[in-house]
Amino acid sequence: MTGRNRRAVLNIVRSRGQRSAVLVCLILVLSLLLASCGGGGSPAAADTQPADDGSVYEVPDFRDSAFDEGSAEGNSEVMVDLSHCDDGYFAVYCTADAKIKLQVFKGDETYTYDVVTNKEQIYPFQLGNGSYTIKVMKNIVDTKYSELYVTYAEVNMDDEFDPFLRPSQYADYDKSSECVAKAAELAASSSDANSFITNVYSYVCKNVTYDKKKAAEVQPGYIPVPDETLKTGKGICFDYASLAASMLRSQGIPTKIIFGYVGDSGDLYHAWNMFYTEESGWVAVEFEVSQDQWNRLDLTFSANGADSKYIGDGSNYLDVYQY
Repeated sequence: MTGRNRRAVLNIVRSRGQRSAVLVCLILVLSLLLASCGGGGSPAAADTQPADDGSVYEVPDFRDSAFDEGSAEGNSEVMVDLSHCDDGYFAVYCTADAKIKLQVFKGDETYTYDVVTNKEQIYPFQLGNGSYTIKVMKNIVDTKYSELYVTYAEVNMDDEFDPFLRPSQYADYDKSSECVAKAAELAASSSDANSFITNVYSYVCKNVTYDKKKAAEVQPGYIPVPDETLKTGKGICFDYASLAASMLRSQGIPTKIIFGYVGDSGDLYHAWNMFYTEESGWVAVEFEVSQDQWNRLDLTFSANGADSKYIGDGSNYLDVYQY
């Protein structure tokens, strides 16, 4: 995808109550698509046929991520691989027999993760180039943790979109994943990047139902499995955001998973996506995607059975974390 090195808007939105024209239009289209998807219909913009002129979306090369054991450093309980910093990520493998948390620091920003042991884990450098501190913490008792390992990384990416084009803990897929195969199928019948995004939106909207029971019972530390969401056809906001990110990233669309708050009260925690397009703009119903900037995509609002108790009213988005 040419031209990605142009500076994108990567700063997190911090102010409440500010809704752009794009956001207002998005809420309108989500309402319209909800009626269409809930009733089994298909929105007009979701036609998955190539353009009349025969053009087809050219999918860029797949960008993978992996744990390189030979390059990893650490101790008997955790190994950290920093050999791919300039590709926008690092990897961890932990064998500790206790609960493990990972903290990533850059400037005054801190990201905290629950680490799955005995499994390779990928984490993005989502805060751009610069100096990072990485701490691995081991649970001692109750909510108390001690430092298990600390290391430092100097990140100098050639492509600032790299962290949002590769698999990571919250968007866990590879070339053999079912969600990647489905995304490739949708890309093959898309005329350009924007029609591919439309097709993914329509597919997830029509095939994944909001799981109220799971939303009420989900525990802290939950990590989605995109292929499982695709297989069961059910999920919560985190599942929707993870599946969409996996499908879009695998076919070359820079996509973020955003965590933050929605609604006038500002106390409902929610997950959604932001994607980036260099195209002239995707227009579907009343929603227009602006050129050369990140655009919001909240698939949960189109879920069959979605409940405002868990997703809010879609207004006053406050972005807090990006993955």
